[in-house]
Amino acid sequence: MGHKAKLVDESGQFATSVESWPSIVITREEIEREVERLADEPRPANGRRATSMVHPMAQAPGLGLAPGIDAHIEVLKPGESVRVSRSNGSAVGTCIRGQGAARIGTSCFGVEKHDVWNVPSMHPVFYENNGSDLLVRLTFSNRPMLEKLMVFYGEEAEDSKISEAWFETVAQDAPAGPRAKDSAPIVPIEGGGFLMPYEHLVDPDTVENRALHWPWSIVEPRLNAVRGIGEGYTGRRLYILYNPATERRNGTTHSFFASIAAYPGDVVDRPHRHSSAAINYWFAGSGRSTVNGKKLFWKAGDLMLSAPGWSIHNHASGPDGFYSLTIQDHPLMIATESLIWQETMKDPIKNLGTQIGFQTNISELV
Repeated sequence: MGHKAKLVDESGQFATSVESWPSIVITREEIEREVERLADEPRPANGRRATSMVHPMAQAPGLGLAPGIDAHIEVLKPGESVRVSRSNGSAVGTCIRGQGAARIGTSCFGVEKHDVWNVPSMHPVFYENNGSDLLVRLTFSNRPMLEKLMVFYGEEAEDSKISEAWFETVAQDAPAGPRAKDSAPIVPIEGGGFLMPYEHLVDPDTVENRALHWPWSIVEPRLNAVRGIGEGYTGRRLYILYNPATERRNGTTHSFFASIAAYPGDVVDRPHRHSSAAINYWFAGSGRSTVNGKKLFWKAGDLMLSAPGWSIHNHASGPDGFYSLTIQDHPLMIATESLIWQETMKDPIKNLGTQIGFQTNISELV
């Protein structure tokens, strides 16, 4: 007998938001112990030594540190590499120890501590450790969201010929001659709508999206500008690692932005909230965060689910300030017109990307 849909009477009801996951901190010591454990294990056949850091409230399919974001520790010993792989997920990577080399689609670059890069969907990925220490990476992807939707796809190349063929497909030029859509006109409808033929559905216009690399050696000196913004600043002291392929979504990938914040000592941000979830990797300094009234303390090397979606939260730097990498699914929320944001608890709730957003006092301080 086939499956049947449930009919649920919701007459007179209105859906309300669900309760957010509690914030958690994964300490530097926990991460370092797991790095050493992975390094001590026999090398897997595909070369991938990895551990997923999963929130205790996560449920399969789609295990993550936030409902739509996973966080992995990945380790390569000197001389090791991984088998080439690709998936329809997108990711942000950062190096937290050692050095190595990456080949992602048409992009090749070296990686060192605190470097950040993006991994576009279906781009073949290859990493190798060409240094003398462990190469340790943190990787954040939208795989949990895709697994919840039951559409995640991933595969590994089994030989070098397949690997090279995958890399070549990323660099393919557009086909010669007219496209089918050129013979299938779009029909305007009075009032602003259109009728779009099937040929446009299966052959949309593309925006080039490639792996980009933000070396710490270039990023760090630039952070002095945001760290030095004067007292009374009403924004947050950070730069977005912007990928122009994401256009107005202001992302590093189409799902996430990665930002790097640089705070001087003893700065307390104003409480705010947003529907996007955020994960922070604190890589220098110390401080505290208050999330839904609960205080959590952190230090360099800790990883934290700091904003589990629509939770009131703020961060405060310790006496030496801090540097942090934040992964937030802000671009995904803009794309779905779901990014509600409240800059302070006295401000109105705005839908960013469909309304003019909040203004800081930066013009008074520069």
